[in-house]
Amino acid sequence: MEACKILSGQRYTKRLNERQITALLRGTCQRPRDRENDIMQTVRLNAYAQDPYAKEFGIKISEKLASVEARILPAPWLKYHDAGKEKDCLPHVGQWNMMNKKMINGSRVSRWACVNFSRSVQVMVASVFCSELAKMCQDSGMEFNPEPVIPVYTARPEQVEKALKYVCNASASKGKELELLIAILPDNNGSLYGDLKRICETELGLMSQCCLTKYIFKVSKQYLANVALKINVKMGGRNTVLMDAISWRIPLVSDIPTIIFGADVTHPENGEDSSPSIAAVVASQDWPEITKYAGLVSAQAHRQELIQDLYKTWNDPGAADILQESYWTKAFENHILQACASLEPNYQPPVTFVVVQKRHHTRLFANNHKDRSATDKSGNILPGTVVDTKICHPTEFDFYLCSHAGIQVMCGPLVYFVAVQSEPRQTNICEVHKICFSCTSSILCTLGCLFVLGSMSNRARRDNGSCSAAKSNCVTAEFAVRPLPALKENVKKVMFYC
Repeated sequence: MEACKILSGQRYTKRLNERQITALLRGTCQRPRDRENDIMQTVRLNAYAQDPYAKEFGIKISEKLASVEARILPAPWLKYHDAGKEKDCLPHVGQWNMMNKKMINGSRVSRWACVNFSRSVQVMVASVFCSELAKMCQDSGMEFNPEPVIPVYTARPEQVEKALKYVCNASASKGKELELLIAILPDNNGSLYGDLKRICETELGLMSQCCLTKYIFKVSKQYLANVALKINVKMGGRNTVLMDAISWRIPLVSDIPTIIFGADVTHPENGEDSSPSIAAVVASQDWPEITKYAGLVSAQAHRQELIQDLYKTWNDPGAADILQESYWTKAFENHILQACASLEPNYQPPVTFVVVQKRHHTRLFANNHKDRSATDKSGNILPGTVVDTKICHPTEFDFYLCSHAGIQVMCGPLVYFVAVQSEPRQTNICEVHKICFSCTSSILCTLGCLFVLGSMSNRARRDNGSCSAAKSNCVTAEFAVRPLPALKENVKKVMFYC
């Protein structure tokens, strides 16, 4: 028998459990001032000026941070329903709330039910929570029936499929097919969340909203309002729109009918040699407001960067889903133009590819962390801060934009690189910032990128999670990939992934 001794301090590449993830996040949470001090300390300890290799190559590294000029873009005015006391809103430091406001387009929920999978939540407590949530949905502008089709149903997590089908059948027996399911989950629910979503979206065709136990006992209006916003968009409503959009004042976007696409390919973790990659594409539907996005996801060959089956022809021009994230020129020439020509001969609309990069090591700090005109309470740079000089490409069109607010820890900017433009300087940085305002806070990136990066790809990876446990059944040949479970037609039409 041979034994191997593993050296300590090596990078662990496997998936962490929830406790480890929590500990990791807690240990890496730093305020901007602390992060800057750590960076400066590392530079001093490394002593690059005395490094023989740096000297050999003639590399000189300053011990001071680079000073760059930045602009702070103004927040856009948001429009809410005229029935509310406040019909419009100007976000402050990237944040606002739903107080005295109503959704611009509230959806209707007539038939709903609740399933409780948490042992610590009593039926009465769950019923009170659902009543409070229904009232909040009504107050926010939705037509929400305050009474569920059936009483709260309690089930064990391991019986999720049986419980969901029972609730649906019990409702159908009363002649009321469910539109929405509210699920109360344990705080540590393992695979329960993924199983529930998969069953609802691919088998039952049912919208679902999950709530953790920790929020059930200490119900806050802020939490209920946030959940109401999620339910509204899942059911086909819209929470708010840009004032500039409804008044046709967004340059380029308001001039001609425009679709904003988002696309991404996520790959399996290290060690999963046979699991497929997941391609996701979303596209805006409601020009000129651009708030609703339809999405598609698919599995493709392992580590395949180029989105396969990129070009599809449909009878409905609105269903031509096309985009690619990394091979921009090739996608433009081979797929975009091909798709446009299939809709109408000689149809060549202006097209812009913007690549959004999240994983980079550039951090932006204010010169004075105490300057409230340039920083928020946590010391982060203000939402809307953009840098497009000095540290950007000298000839290409790219820029750094921090559109979201830092609540406690350091927030990093995103890099936007304009890869292909049908018309020179077509992309307007200010308009990119405006479409980063959603829910009740500005977000990390534009809506299309957010949905495809976070919700769509992660949900597809979750639905495909069983492949990791049975790799031999996932990829039987080099390009043979098991397709993801098909979504029900009514699910495809709404933003189910929010």
